[in-house]
Amino acid sequence: MQETQNPLLSESDVKVGAGETAECAASEAADIDSMPSPEELLKAAELRAAEHHDAWLRAKADTENLRRRAQEDVSKAHKFAAEKFAGELLAVKDSLEAALAVETQTVEAIKAGVELTLKQLVAAFEKSSVTELNPLGEKYDPRFHQAIALVEAGQEPNTVVSVLQKGYALHERLLRPAMVTVAKPKSAA
Repeated sequence: MQETQNPLLSESDVKVGAGETAECAASEAADIDSMPSPEELLKAAELRAAEHHDAWLRAKADTENLRRRAQEDVSKAHKFAAEKFAGELLAVKDSLEAALAVETQTVEAIKAGVELTLKQLVAAFEKSSVTELNPLGEKYDPRFHQAIALVEAGQEPNTVVSVLQKGYALHERLLRPAMVTVAKPKSAA
């Protein structure tokens, strides 16, 4: 029988191919020997799982602590929100008590004391962003004014004629509407 040779492969190529096959086989045998056993793989996976579980528990505890601190901060903010304003009003109270402590007073002294106390109160309001709403002569606005009566006046209709009680706002939020009387439209003759 006659051997057929592949015209594309030479004898040296065939020898190199055989050598490479032997090297691959030796390399695969070394890889098999260095591969960890299933028990080692399981232990490594359990260690990684324990590390992840520990990290998760720490993150959960941090989140709970952060939530608790935030709730305490909100609670303290609600509890002590008026602290600054209350401190400002102490001077007003002191002035009123001092006025009542004087035995003999003149009308002028009482008036001067009341004016000084009013200035202290206005300053406390300004520091706390409490603004006064005195809409005399302005257009009636039901968001900020409470109309008590409609009166005939020489003013434009729906204009505030008189202010019975001033209104107040805190940082643009209405605390109390101004109680006003409003000019009514002229009746047709």
